[in-house]
Amino acid sequence: MLPDPAGEPAPRPAGQDRIHATAIAIDEAGLLLRGASGSGKSTLALALIALAGQDGRFGRLVADDRTALTASGKRLVARPVAPLEGIVERRGLGLTPEPATPAAVIRLIVDLIGDEPPRMPEPEELVDNLCGIDLPRLRVAGRAGDERLVLAALDLFTGRD
Repeated sequence: MLPDPAGEPAPRPAGQDRIHATAIAIDEAGLLLRGASGSGKSTLALALIALAGQDGRFGRLVADDRTALTASGKRLVARPVAPLEGIVERRGLGLTPEPATPAAVIRLIVDLIGDEPPRMPEPEELVDNLCGIDLPRLRVAGRAGDERLVLAALDLFTGRD
């Protein structure tokens, strides 16, 4: 679809969306990191990629800051938004290149909330629906060390030993 001559973005088909989020792939699972601007999405993404690498696992950026989401069957696929492919914001350095993969099937949503998450979240707080697809959700404060909790949650939700 072509953009509107008045500058309005072209409408997206049902099941597609662009959101303010960062997406990464750990092994074959995609993670969607959401939060307010400055909440630490890019920092958490880079920490997760590094931790995965230390554990001998595949870890790559999919999209930073803006992520295109598409519902495909019962899967939510994340892709980068042009012209941000292969670029991540490193606080203090700005936009920098980062090895990336073109897409990932999202298996976990991580919300960076800035506050301490509840110790025992209600069951409905552990699920969110994007583009008509229910996905497990984890809420974290957005501080150093959260990457270990996120990786443990990913392994729990995907059944990895």
